[in-house]
Amino acid sequence: MDRSDDWLGQGRAELAAARDLFAAGHWAWCCFTSQQAAEKALKGALEHFRAGRPGHNLNELRQALEVHATVPTPIQEACARLNRHYIPTRYPDAFPSGMPVAQFFEPDAREALADAEEVIRFVGATLGSP
Repeated sequence: MDRSDDWLGQGRAELAAARDLFAAGHWAWCCFTSQQAAEKALKGALEHFRAGRPGHNLNELRQALEVHATVPTPIQEACARLNRHYIPTRYPDAFPSGMPVAQFFEPDAREALADAEEVIRFVGATLGSP
């Protein structure tokens, strides 16, 4: 059964949640949720091509997708930037000192949102789902 629309839909829902987190000033959580939105979208694309795989590394998911579709450089770069938000946005031991919520700022969250939007737009176009 093809669940690609479910994965992409979940990615879009998480992007909406990331926007809410941005509006509320929760920069670290916005960054993490943006990463999650892109992850779900990429997994949707892989599901579409019957190449589903576990994991959270956006670079690896993107590389797996490249077997089936051309991934433009801006999308590759967006995945690389978003990938950096998977662990340090949530775990205090990702930094020598300080809480993750004190390590991320509005420009970080704005960039993460823009990157997630680009990845989701790309996956939607790849799947023919506007």
